[in-house]
Amino acid sequence: MTYEEYLDEVTTVIYENYDVTESGAVKFVVKAQAAGFFIAHDDNESMRTLEQAAIDADTIMEQRAAAKANKPA
Repeated sequence: MTYEEYLDEVTTVIYENYDVTESGAVKFVVKAQAAGFFIAHDDNESMRTLEQAAIDADTIMEQRAAAKANKPA
């Protein structure tokens, strides 16, 4: 799949598997992309699979939860 299709798939997995809106899922993927999370995926087409999209969606959400837990009140 193309890089853009891959990002769409990660977004869809986040939206379908986590309690977030579609726009929220897009926001998480855009932030991850801006932080360089998907650089290897852009360079290596073999990383753009449905299985990897699910793994990456989970990783993005785990990182978000960890950052939220470490944020001062």
